[in-house]
Amino acid sequence: MAVKKILILTNRIPYPLKDGGNLAMDTMIRGYHEMGWQVYVLSMNTSRHHVSQQVLEKLYSYIHAFEWVNIDNKYNWYTIAKNFFFSNQPEHAERFYNLDFKLKLEQVLADFRPDVVQIESVFLSTYLPSVSAYTATLTVLRLHNIEYHIWQSLAKKIGNRVKRYYFNDLKSRIRHFEHSSWKKYDLLLPITMKDAEVVHKMKLPNDMLVAPFGIDVDQIMVNPSVEKWNVYHLGAMDWIPNREGVQWFIESVWPKVHRAMPRLEFFFAGRHMPDYMKSFEGNGVHCLDEVPSAEEFIADKKILVVPLWSGSGIRVKILEAMAAGKIVITTANGIKGISANHGVHYLLANRPEDFLRNLKWCLENKAEAQQVADNARKLVAEKYDYKHIAVSITNKLDSMMDIS
Repeated sequence: MAVKKILILTNRIPYPLKDGGNLAMDTMIRGYHEMGWQVYVLSMNTSRHHVSQQVLEKLYSYIHAFEWVNIDNKYNWYTIAKNFFFSNQPEHAERFYNLDFKLKLEQVLADFRPDVVQIESVFLSTYLPSVSAYTATLTVLRLHNIEYHIWQSLAKKIGNRVKRYYFNDLKSRIRHFEHSSWKKYDLLLPITMKDAEVVHKMKLPNDMLVAPFGIDVDQIMVNPSVEKWNVYHLGAMDWIPNREGVQWFIESVWPKVHRAMPRLEFFFAGRHMPDYMKSFEGNGVHCLDEVPSAEEFIADKKILVVPLWSGSGIRVKILEAMAAGKIVITTANGIKGISANHGVHYLLANRPEDFLRNLKWCLENKAEAQQVADNARKLVAEKYDYKHIAVSITNKLDSMMDIS
């Protein structure tokens, strides 16, 4: 039987493995490789998330090929205004369209001739005409989230009328772009059932398979002997929902927690930490900026808080925390997409009083709280291990290729 070939297109280098998007792409690449596929990855090395040549040359040496194209995707008020007044596409789609990348893609398609092309961002859908022109391959879109849901949530919270108008306009553009793009693929891979329900309502002709974010449970260490019952948050701070959530937690929740439990400490860290958030120090709060190792950062901390109010998809840091035996306290939006039950696998908190009550309960009932963490680790091993997910995706693609 001939080895199946897949070309994966990414709008950033899947490195470093410190945020959900990079981790999601990395486990997908590894999953296909371990299922015996020839994997070719073509990535954008963007100016916003630039990775050095020295690092790039060492990445993904185990797959068939890994190449990249350097592109400038910085944005400013001029490019935003130009897009707003002279285009009907979302600014994101234009930012990721690059002639050099298009030419490189066409070269790879002609030389590699993949059976499947998988695109890891809906905003790379502008390259579908090139894919269709060079090959009759199956096309797959990975839906890391429903993009317009993020901007819809953000727009509701904006006080400035001009900025709110822009966010609403951007939300509408992204919604139209997503809806028109989804129907062009042979297979859609939403990460959550809720996202799949949004797509299903459109009654599209293509196939769909819910493929949750996968993690390598065996590689995540559980260190109960070094843990202290302190609180932490870890997430990329160039993502607006993360910044909003942490700031809300520090300003609206932590003063109540500190008064009730003055010895409890809260540590938060993440890439691209804004300067103003570095000043949130004192009364048990510690900002560590970007940390060299996420594993070392969380190793001695027991309780993860995820005060998230917007965004879709799966919160990767929650799954990783569960796999590491941590207790997770999060909002309804934070747990969205994860098949977990409140009080069994995590603790639900939507108000400051909920966070306070759950934190007190954890400290006063450590054995019961530990059982919640143990249940969560078992859940992740059963439902979110990347090897199981890779099997389901490749089986689906095999069946589609047999039919065609």
